[in-house]
Amino acid sequence: MPVSLEPVQNQSLQQTCALRMEAKILSGEWIAGQRLHSERTLAQELQVSRPVVHQALVDLAAKGLVCIVPRRGVFVCDYRTSGSLAVLSTLLTYKDQEIDPQLIHDLIEARKLIETETARLAAQKRTTEQLKRIETILDQETTADPGDSRSLTELDFSFHLEIAIASANRVYPMILNSFRSVYTHLTGLFFTTYQGREPVQRTFIAHRNILEKISQQEPEKAAILMADMLDEGAAFLSQIGG
Repeated sequence: MPVSLEPVQNQSLQQTCALRMEAKILSGEWIAGQRLHSERTLAQELQVSRPVVHQALVDLAAKGLVCIVPRRGVFVCDYRTSGSLAVLSTLLTYKDQEIDPQLIHDLIEARKLIETETARLAAQKRTTEQLKRIETILDQETTADPGDSRSLTELDFSFHLEIAIASANRVYPMILNSFRSVYTHLTGLFFTTYQGREPVQRTFIAHRNILEKISQQEPEKAAILMADMLDEGAAFLSQIGG
């Protein structure tokens, strides 16, 4: 059965329309296979023009959240089977509900797979300038205030991002940036909980060891060290309910 929407008021029209419909899908209020009202009806409900609604639906279709079928209408998709990386990014920043713990677990697994490969490739393809940038980040880690978990979190993310850039694969850095919000949330918990304690110092040492293997162009050793560090970090997070 078609569903209705509340009118949009005093907000960016196209974006707000898309976000309003997106929230209906992610919350489960609109279920997979459900047909939406016509563009004309949606426009009346949202009190915007039909072209605004059309473009919002096109944006949602690009994410894999809806399917536009000519002469039949617009249907809600099952984003688990049709969703893109854009949907994943949206799920991670969706404010009306907690992130699914299973999704966090899946992301940690995916991160290990991706970052062991970025470490391996970086050891093969890094430039001298890239090594210097990573070295600068690690120098900042050692001089940072141990109680400034926010700065340490940003430095940690920068370390991983620079390694992804050094891999010479343009897709890996974009994937990491897509996961940035949840990565920094989790590492922020880590640095806040263990500030000034051994787990944080072990992380800094692991960063140095990974950089050393990348600098020495030892790809397999760099990958192993990255995997070990991420496994240890995941273990610590499980202890603090991350």
